[in-house]
Amino acid sequence: MNLVSFALRRPISLLVMVLASALLGYLALNRMSRDIFPDLGVPVLYVAQPFGGMDPAQMEGFIVNYYEYHFLYITGIEHVESKSIQGVGLIKLQFHPGTNMAQATAETVAYVDRARAFMPTGTVPPFVMRFDGGSVPVGNLVFSSKTKTVAELQDAALFKVRPLFATLQGVSAPPPFGASQRTILVRVDPGKLRSYNMSPDEVVRALAAGNTVSPSGNVRIGDLMPMVPVNSVVGDFKGLNNIPIRSEGTQTIFIRDVGSVEDGADIQTGYALVDGRRTVYIPVTKRADASTLTVVQAVKTNLPRFQSVLPDDIAISYQFDQSPYVTRAIRGLFFEGALGVMLTGLMVLLFLRDWRSALVVVLNIPLALLASVTALWVSGQTINIMTLGGLALAVGILVDEATVTIENIHTRLADGRSLARAASEATAETTTPRFVAMLCILAVFIPAFFMTGAAHNLFVPLALAVGFSMVGSYLLSSTFVPVLSVWMLRHASTEGQTQETFFDRLRARYDRFARAVMVRRRVVVIYYLLISGAIVVLGGGALGTEIFPLVDSGQLQLHLRAPAGTRIERTEQIALQTLDEIKREVGPDNVEISLGFVGTQPPNYPINTIYLWSSGSEEAVLQVQLKRGAGIGIEDLKERLRQKLPQELAGVRFSFEPSDIVSRVMSFGAPTPIEVAVSGPNLADSRLYAEKLKEKLAQVPTLRDLAFEQELEYPTVKVSIDRERAGVLGVTSDDVAKSVVAGTSSSRYTSANYWADPKSGIGYQVQVQIPEKQMNSLEEVKNLPIARRSGQQIDLRNLASVTDGTALGEYDRYNMQRMLTLSANISGEDLGRAAARVEHAGTLGQSQFGDRCRVRGAVVGEPGVPVGRACPEELLDMCVVVAHVPHDPSPTRSTNRRTRSNVTRSFSCTFPSYFNTFRNAPPLCAPARTSVPEPWDTWTTPHSVG
Repeated sequence: MNLVSFALRRPISLLVMVLASALLGYLALNRMSRDIFPDLGVPVLYVAQPFGGMDPAQMEGFIVNYYEYHFLYITGIEHVESKSIQGVGLIKLQFHPGTNMAQATAETVAYVDRARAFMPTGTVPPFVMRFDGGSVPVGNLVFSSKTKTVAELQDAALFKVRPLFATLQGVSAPPPFGASQRTILVRVDPGKLRSYNMSPDEVVRALAAGNTVSPSGNVRIGDLMPMVPVNSVVGDFKGLNNIPIRSEGTQTIFIRDVGSVEDGADIQTGYALVDGRRTVYIPVTKRADASTLTVVQAVKTNLPRFQSVLPDDIAISYQFDQSPYVTRAIRGLFFEGALGVMLTGLMVLLFLRDWRSALVVVLNIPLALLASVTALWVSGQTINIMTLGGLALAVGILVDEATVTIENIHTRLADGRSLARAASEATAETTTPRFVAMLCILAVFIPAFFMTGAAHNLFVPLALAVGFSMVGSYLLSSTFVPVLSVWMLRHASTEGQTQETFFDRLRARYDRFARAVMVRRRVVVIYYLLISGAIVVLGGGALGTEIFPLVDSGQLQLHLRAPAGTRIERTEQIALQTLDEIKREVGPDNVEISLGFVGTQPPNYPINTIYLWSSGSEEAVLQVQLKRGAGIGIEDLKERLRQKLPQELAGVRFSFEPSDIVSRVMSFGAPTPIEVAVSGPNLADSRLYAEKLKEKLAQVPTLRDLAFEQELEYPTVKVSIDRERAGVLGVTSDDVAKSVVAGTSSSRYTSANYWADPKSGIGYQVQVQIPEKQMNSLEEVKNLPIARRSGQQIDLRNLASVTDGTALGEYDRYNMQRMLTLSANISGEDLGRAAARVEHAGTLGQSQFGDRCRVRGAVVGEPGVPVGRACPEELLDMCVVVAHVPHDPSPTRSTNRRTRSNVTRSFSCTFPSYFNTFRNAPPLCAPARTSVPEPWDTWTTPHSVG
């Protein structure tokens, strides 16, 4: 028994099944997660390692290097990327598609434990977490107060709101942004230290001995067994003032004699700004498998609960809500579906002049969509842009099934068949053609299932949505349509309709035209192929290429870089001036809210570097939300700001980054669409090549914001110990290092000390430091007291030289090889054409590549695909990676700029071949020098390059 016969013989059973399918579809529509994109499933792990005070070279050599070495043992590892700045190392582990991430996570944790055995004493365990392009901020919880300090806001957000916020389903809750951790500060005066011939390290040792955590014992007294706690840790933090440092006869020197004890915060490394005022905020970041709408709704619902645990003078609000993108997409689907239903019904009514037939066709559309939603739910998909796009695309296609069936039923009725026989024969006649047409449409989407990586996870939901809709429409047109036609057309009179209709005349004309075409079919086919080919070549060549259409969301994200080493206070002023210039450009009334972060994440919260990466105190990231209806194009605004900001703020570099949730996800964490990474065994040579490459890329007219991602000359104060002289004076390098750290940073990471607030039961660290404002010159550094020997005070100047210098502010590595990165934006051109211009500029030279040169990215293929033939041996010492839209996510700016891979296209190639004139130049093609003791000490200016 075929479908048609089954439906006509058991119409009630069929109707029940159709209603059940519709109800199940409605249930699925309400139960399915709703998000911007499907789960991209990019297999990525992040390891965030803090070590306060360690400079970038130390982080790279003593910590990150050991992690990278051990991580290459992990099963399924594709590559390891890392970034090292002062105090923090961030490592990204990219795995091959299909890797068991549960096993990979377990192996990562195991190798973390092994790698730490080779690291310096005091290295704390890192944060290990899964994070991909779908894990992006969907808003921010902003804390504001007119009376509280930023440190107090941070403490309230961290210990009062975050425990409630983190327990919401689907939420990933990082620590608050904008302030350092609450800390008990022992601020020592360097002048008083010198008057007592005392070093900062001596104060640190006294603090460790006088405020130490000790367990409690028990004593058995009669029938009782009371605890015996000892106040080895002070109850009131002010009691730290009474800790003795040194006793000499009748004189005892206490901490209060050389400094003061305060309830403050760790050394500030960054500030958060909301509408230009310092504050703290918590990014509302959803997990990759969570629903955006569900997370946003849960946060909004719990806002009164969050507010209830805060003091009255602290307000909490939800800002930069990204959920409207999802809601607008859903409304768009309903509008598209309703429009399709209306137009389809109108056309059927126009040609058949029968409202009952039009109703039959119209009812087929929502039922097919609900059936598709049910199938998507069962297959584990979500409501997102891709599935909604597939359903919207299907609306225009699936009406054909019912329309063909109902039109053929009318034809059979016109031939004098009974209604039931007309419905049966007409439906049976069209079964095979409709089935073949459905297969032809489905065949178009089959390639999506052969994609790999993020592209597979992105386009398969769209293909499934179209496929399920088409199958549902085919089944309904084969069963539901004939049954409904029998029921609804039985009262429609078909007799006596001898007058020729407009549709009959149109069909007769088409019949004559088709007969004439069939006579000349060979000529028609030839002309069809020629015209189609011309359209494809001419029209297709004029189309731009992007991985996703540009979205004007009314949001702007700007990354600024002041001169290297600029203090965060000065960077904050520059950020505020930048916000003022933006307001003047767009009009103050058109700005809804602005949010910014100045400086770097504190080492207390290394996990925050995954959400927002910045490499120095000279950097700031600003977000501006324009009011709806402002009528200002974001791309035009960017161009105007590129012209205006450098004039108003000389010496400051600006770069625009993805701002809205769609752009952030589709940029896969990359800050710019174009990136070039130059890597090699010698950084000095790499820089010379990179400077030449920068000059070449600057000639591409559509590139904007071209600059190095790393600070190449970060200012330093170099302390060079004369070990021979130190030995004569009886001082070790350890004595010098501990005193210098306490004097220029704090004892937080060299001597852990704690105090618990008896009111809240929360523990805080105690650290010794010299006030930052007093260490304001080289002379102050030179005068740091180091040790006391034979009653004499030894200062730093007595055993070390203190000089100005420069160093690399950030070390980036790819599979254990250092690299320098150039980044650029695109303006006035699509990504594909911009990539062609970069290639035309001579930066790739792909024909020269071999096994050492590999393609990375979602457009050209999976990472690690060899290109070309064997590379000339003399060219293997340098490699360039040009990336257009990364292969993998990783929000590390914003949201999310965390990596330097981009997602649309990336080339890895031997560098010297980018410029033909270099091919025969021995100095550039020769193997890298190995006799240079420190590459950065031997740098020359770009003008000295041959």
